[in-house]
Amino acid sequence: MIEATSCGGVVIFRGKILVLYKNYKNKYEGWVLPKGTVEAGEEYKETALREVKEETGVSASIIKYIGKSQYSFNTPQDMVEKDVHWYLMMADSYYSKPQREEYFIDSGYYKFYEAYHLLKFSNEKQILEKAYNEYLSLKKNNLWGSKKYF
Repeated sequence: MIEATSCGGVVIFRGKILVLYKNYKNKYEGWVLPKGTVEAGEEYKETALREVKEETGVSASIIKYIGKSQYSFNTPQDMVEKDVHWYLMMADSYYSKPQREEYFIDSGYYKFYEAYHLLKFSNEKQILEKAYNEYLSLKKNNLWGSKKYF
């Protein structure tokens, strides 16, 4: 068994959530949240910000740690147990550019219920729900986008 760790972000701008559409040789298709593997010597926050930037072109700011999701999958060689650490992030515009080298063919900001229904994986839907509720709570208390919160 191989253990792997990734980090990613639930990126929000003006109440809308950034999601990516991946199509890998028609074998793997679906909408996902941006995330990727931790590199040697990298902190989780750094990984999350770097992966969001690489996969979507978005320079986001971390607002808060949301939690961890776990899943496993099989490769021809072994079974992989994966932990993904998620952060609530804020973007400063609707700009995004999907990373073609990683087989992302579309990206965009969607309303919560749209993003929720687009997402392929149930663990990402749960993280989205948790992050969005946190966002609503911060917004209600006028803390969203406020520099004093960071």
